[in-house]
Amino acid sequence: MAKTFVILLAISGFLTDLAAADWNILNQKKKYGVDITLKNYCESWRMNVELNNIQGFDVVPQECVGYIGKYMTGTQYKVDSQGTIDECTVYLSTSCNLKKDGKDAWIFDIDDTLLSTVPYYKKHQYGGEKLNLTSLEEWMSSGKAPALDHSLRLFKDLRGRGVHIILVSSRREKLRSATIDNLVNAGYYGWTNLILRNPNDECKSVQKYKAEVRNQLTGSGYRIWGILGDQWSSILGYPSARRVFKLPNSLYYTG
Repeated sequence: MAKTFVILLAISGFLTDLAAADWNILNQKKKYGVDITLKNYCESWRMNVELNNIQGFDVVPQECVGYIGKYMTGTQYKVDSQGTIDECTVYLSTSCNLKKDGKDAWIFDIDDTLLSTVPYYKKHQYGGEKLNLTSLEEWMSSGKAPALDHSLRLFKDLRGRGVHIILVSSRREKLRSATIDNLVNAGYYGWTNLILRNPNDECKSVQKYKAEVRNQLTGSGYRIWGILGDQWSSILGYPSARRVFKLPNSLYYTG
């Protein structure tokens, strides 16, 4: 009896492995009665990342690496990003009653909000490889991340309105000097504060760390009119801002 049970388990495992090996999105074209192409599947995956329905992924699905790479380097990414910035500008112009008392503030994330890491991820399958933090930080230390032009325009607009600009990044404190040099060389200057993670923050989730920073800022009297980030962890949590805005990014997930 025991021997028969072992054989059945082995057969079951074999069939499961075979089914997994044979599974392919291109074989799912008639799923739920809808014609599905690889492009449909990858666009759905990307959209659900942006909606925060897909969380905690380590890598972009291998079958979608090419699609994500084309999106992040193509026109649609630029149009989507500019659309976000346009909404920030409308909000600033119509709904922000700035007090101009030194307490009006706006928070920016840095990576893929102000500076682009796409050149790094281009060499690592656009998120198709599991992140190597040492490698990424070595690249950040080089200070070669280019500015995201749409965000630079908003940055300058806020600075011109007299709003205090506070940069809150999950980068580690050891990257401060390289980060400052990179920001300035890319055209960002005149911010009020640059907050990076110290060793005590590294055991916290990014969302918890950034929420605690906002708590300190509001405790100091700042009115945070807005946050611009590319990860949900940059904008979720309490306290928040009066409005939050998210830029597209499906290369990686930071929780």
